[in-house]
Amino acid sequence: MQDLTLALVQQDSPVGRKRENLERTIGWVRQAAQQGAQLVCLPELGLTGHAGDPAMVREAEPVPDGDCVQALLGVARELDIAICAGIAEDDRGIHYNTQFIVVPEGYIGKQRKVHLSGDEYFYFRHGTSLPVFELPFARVGIIICYDNHFPELARCLAVDGAELLLAPHAARFGAWPEDLAARQQAVARNKAMWRMLHGCRAYDNGVYVGVCNDAGRSALELTGVEANHAGGCLVVDPTGAVVAESQSLDIAEEMIVVSLEADAVARPRRGKCFNLQTRRPEVYGALTRRTD
Repeated sequence: MQDLTLALVQQDSPVGRKRENLERTIGWVRQAAQQGAQLVCLPELGLTGHAGDPAMVREAEPVPDGDCVQALLGVARELDIAICAGIAEDDRGIHYNTQFIVVPEGYIGKQRKVHLSGDEYFYFRHGTSLPVFELPFARVGIIICYDNHFPELARCLAVDGAELLLAPHAARFGAWPEDLAARQQAVARNKAMWRMLHGCRAYDNGVYVGVCNDAGRSALELTGVEANHAGGCLVVDPTGAVVAESQSLDIAEEMIVVSLEADAVARPRRGKCFNLQTRRPEVYGALTRRTD
């Protein structure tokens, strides 16, 4: 890994507004590039929106041949920046919750969400692989929202060489609170959970973790759908310490830009008791058994 400047965006992404969401995404990418970011990560399904409704996949498109991916590839080339963005993918009529990466040189690859949460089962197929992406400055893995609640994914990616884990979310919290205090509570609750969860993932595997979340109402034209997201961005270093996080107290769009140090990843690997070097996988057979 090389020293790296990472941007994380909490963006509002209404369902049914793909063109509008793409323009908003491009605006954030331009801001990230202006602030010196080499890589920018945007939320889960940030281009097509996230909601418990069939509308969530109506604007799905192929990856990488769809219009949004190609548009962001052009932006990556123009601005000399790597982009990680989320979209509902259409693969010959089968839909996936997908996060993809493009760089100035072209399309790198995609991660499909492995563990579907709640009503996502009705609209998406499970992903079945955990690729590690070789970027010019780091080896990167992607863990999408609910997938972060399964520590095996972070461990698999780290074993395969990941140095930075990107964790894009569209984490729902129920009915939209008109009361400011209730919205602030939703924001604080997300951050508190992620500090704990992602701190463990970072420390256990000696990696950086970058988290971003959708921020706002993602079902503007739908009725009876509670698809609201509280936002939140943070970066955790390989010691488990939060080194940066979004400052919005209310639910609002925001971007953070953070410098990641290569030596922070190398340092634990020089120690005598680094987890990835002292683990004993021959003892962990239970992890591959299904439970009732």
